[in-house]
Amino acid sequence: MRKSLVVLASLATLALPLFAASPQKHGKWQITTQVEMPGVPVQAPPVTQTVCLTAADVENPQKSVPADANHDCKVSDYKIDGNTISWTVSCPKMQALGSGKITFAGDSYSGAMKLMVHEHEMSMKYSGKRLGDCDK
Repeated sequence: MRKSLVVLASLATLALPLFAASPQKHGKWQITTQVEMPGVPVQAPPVTQTVCLTAADVENPQKSVPADANHDCKVSDYKIDGNTISWTVSCPKMQALGSGKITFAGDSYSGAMKLMVHEHEMSMKYSGKRLGDCDK
């Protein structure tokens, strides 16, 4: 079970920057994710990664969601309302359901996602900042 939670958190972390359409800008982004699982005595430290989002990633985020036949996660109810995006995610094989929201402020954003996996709650907090153009 714990391994499933970690795998799902990893998938969500990798997919996060790709869920964002406009109002996000393409370029190099530094993204920090903090996963919290109530009842787990040792919480994972925040994970920070740098990703390059192309104009195509920003225009069509759905095509960039990682596809993993073992976890079959699907994003739906993707909405943009001003500078805020929201979505729901379901992973039937892992019995996981959740929703998330990100709010952009210029070259940065913050957001959160909550998931129920089997009967365990997991929450993720996100923050990101644009570092500039992608490396060539």
